[in-house]
Amino acid sequence: MILLSFDTEEFDVPREHGVDFTLEEGMKVSVEGTRRILDVLKTNGVRATFFCTGNFAEHAPEMVRRIVDEGHEVACHGVDHWQPKETDFARSKEIVERVAGRTVNGYRQPRMFPVVESEIKRAGYRYNSSLNPAFIPGRYMHLTAPRTWFVEDGVMQIPASVTPWLRFPLFWLSLHNLPEVLYHWMVRCTLRRDGYFATYFHPWEFYDLKEHPEFRMPFIIRNNSGRQMVQRLDSLIRMLKERRYEFITYNEFADLHQ
Repeated sequence: MILLSFDTEEFDVPREHGVDFTLEEGMKVSVEGTRRILDVLKTNGVRATFFCTGNFAEHAPEMVRRIVDEGHEVACHGVDHWQPKETDFARSKEIVERVAGRTVNGYRQPRMFPVVESEIKRAGYRYNSSLNPAFIPGRYMHLTAPRTWFVEDGVMQIPASVTPWLRFPLFWLSLHNLPEVLYHWMVRCTLRRDGYFATYFHPWEFYDLKEHPEFRMPFIIRNNSGRQMVQRLDSLIRMLKERRYEFITYNEFADLHQ
């Protein structure tokens, strides 16, 4: 089973590098990237889960409607990606459900920061996908956390997939920078061990970042971004479809295991 997901947020990475970047500018980048993602998914006939911030939902309701209309799952990703707050669990759910016209069952914290599971449950979510149990110093250093799905405080946890050995991350940066043949091989190895593969990307990765030096983006993020990333996502999906793997949403995965 393949669990593709996209953290559908307002683009704010330039702010991490000292660039004064407005919400309007960030939305322009993310909306274009989301269009390109949806086009790839539609061409290949697969579905995914879109973790949307409240900001994105309120400023791009037409994109949220397209996500829903094309059969994808909408989940929550906080309210303001740049400034997460403790009250975001409930407020994000209210905003995204109102815009999408659908019940939202899943949550992912911006930048995969830790969350209090009791608050996730209180807000009415059935699953949380805010963990990258990788061997990366800093934000993603979670060597003692379970590598595959588990339940904590009554909430199903769906971590991002990492390799069975060394816990090498298979998230967005890996597809940007590894040779595709190596990345595909690592994904298949993980699938053979775990029986499923869960990963995530962002719409702004599919925007032509290399054409905007004013964003001051690091090379590892600019590398293979834009239309090159569109091609890489398409190639990954086609490789998995050729091997007859099924693409399902995170909520469907929760249905199968709860």
